[in-house]
Amino acid sequence: MKLKNFIILLGLLALVIGPSRAADVENVKPVKNVILLIPDGTSLATVSIARWLQWYEDPAKPNLAIDPFICGTVRTHSSNAPIGDSAPTTSCYMTGQPSRTGYVSTYPESDPANDIYPTDPKRAFQPLTTVLEAGRILKDKSAGLVFTCEFPHATPADCSAHSYNRGKYEWIAPQMAHNGLSVVIGGGTSLLSEADEAYLKANGYNVYRDNLAGMRADTGDKMWALYGAREMDYDIDRDPNQQPALEEMTRVAIEKLSRDEDGFFLMVEGSKVDWAAHANDPVGMATEFLAFDRACAVALDFAKRDGQTAVVIVPDHGNSGISLGSSRCGGYDKLSKDQLFGAFSKVKLTAEGLAKKLNSSPNSEVQAIFREYAGFELTPEELSTLNNNKDYKNSPIPVDQRDDAGEASLYSGSLTGLMSHLITSRTCFGFTTGGHTGEEVFLAAYHPQASSLPIGMRTNIELNHYLCALFGMTHDTLEDLTSRNFAPHTEVFKDYECEIVASKLEGAMPSLVVKNKKSKRRQLIVEPFTNIVKAGRKADEEIRLESVVVYVDKNNTFYLPTSLADYLK
Repeated sequence: MKLKNFIILLGLLALVIGPSRAADVENVKPVKNVILLIPDGTSLATVSIARWLQWYEDPAKPNLAIDPFICGTVRTHSSNAPIGDSAPTTSCYMTGQPSRTGYVSTYPESDPANDIYPTDPKRAFQPLTTVLEAGRILKDKSAGLVFTCEFPHATPADCSAHSYNRGKYEWIAPQMAHNGLSVVIGGGTSLLSEADEAYLKANGYNVYRDNLAGMRADTGDKMWALYGAREMDYDIDRDPNQQPALEEMTRVAIEKLSRDEDGFFLMVEGSKVDWAAHANDPVGMATEFLAFDRACAVALDFAKRDGQTAVVIVPDHGNSGISLGSSRCGGYDKLSKDQLFGAFSKVKLTAEGLAKKLNSSPNSEVQAIFREYAGFELTPEELSTLNNNKDYKNSPIPVDQRDDAGEASLYSGSLTGLMSHLITSRTCFGFTTGGHTGEEVFLAAYHPQASSLPIGMRTNIELNHYLCALFGMTHDTLEDLTSRNFAPHTEVFKDYECEIVASKLEGAMPSLVVKNKKSKRRQLIVEPFTNIVKAGRKADEEIRLESVVVYVDKNNTFYLPTSLADYLK
């Protein structure tokens, strides 16, 4: 058989059987609770460096909390590319469908020449039901999200919202507020609108903005607690009197969610491992992962005590190509533990934290700051580079006179970038990129029955099938819910009069008005990104949906439950 014909045959076979399924999901014993922990953008080298740093700083701790539970790897990718960003990669964990860069739990556009698995072009832009949503709707389980980025960011959004554009926070945030999440703890005070906060409070939620004492004193079952206008601070940079550690956030979420007799689904993200990796900041990467590992310890300890909880720990993708060892360090393979980690362990702020410290202190204190927080002083050349950095607010050199030639030109626009460079220059760590990487990521898991663990190399699709199986569901369960709750309005209301009405407010989304010509009392007004539909001639009735309505401007379509047509009959 010619190679071309063989490839065509493989493609046809894949189209018939669909993406590969985990061979043993039918043997997985369902549990009451599932905790999914995701260290965003974490390559295996990041884990190794963090482990070495912890051991160097505390000889009694040679291992991470996750170490006894590492059981395999995961191949994670986009629908049409081997290297993905957080939106499509976590989307696949949650929905079982690989998607495109930037897509949040949304079916991808077809790209036949590049799609890793065949896609259905008719389904482009359709919202896809997530494991979290299915557990809440079908199993009556509580749902929670914990993270350190802003709440509409890709990974938390992947669990509870739908959009082909991860940056459209104005579409994503209201979906998350209206999607039945019992506990949300993370960043983004400026992104929770007054309307969404009012909805939450009217529905029994306690809402806290930059109120650590309020969160700690809260005794309710339903809570949103947000810190920082956007993202939260890095763990080693944060003020512990103002922002909680990921470990505490995880403990609070579990304590509240575990009151539900039907069980819960919780996603915990170590969000800013990825952010530090983008900045090539090894201190941020290692310390953020260690903070994440402490949160894993909380989840694992609960699961072992509870006996009805499964824990899955997996990054969504790699980032930065960091390595322990670099060609710029001659003989680095012979360096001792002290030589590799002694200077590194003395850095007490991230690159971002160091940049903020410099910009809030007089120039005369530069060397003292580096001695205290980085463990070294700048050379005359490095001090000159700092003073010529256009992002440095306290330079004695006026901005219009700064020289950004040579070495300084590499970091003239970013003081944080310069700090990353200075820190890394004192290590033997290397970076290949400031972006994502495509290597497989580690998989760790706990299940009350060891025979139900996911062992070996898994695909991102198979991981979704495993998560579904933990709740006694299959991927088909998600597909059925998607058909039920995210059908195009043109199909749902094909027998009725539909009009998409543009909003009079600038930038606002349109609404959908649906009428029964034979009965003027039967009318629906559908607003996007909410679970509430107005009904009746005067729109004075309210229908509460089990999911959110999603509007897609690309195809001018509202995706909503098929059951809404019943109201018009």
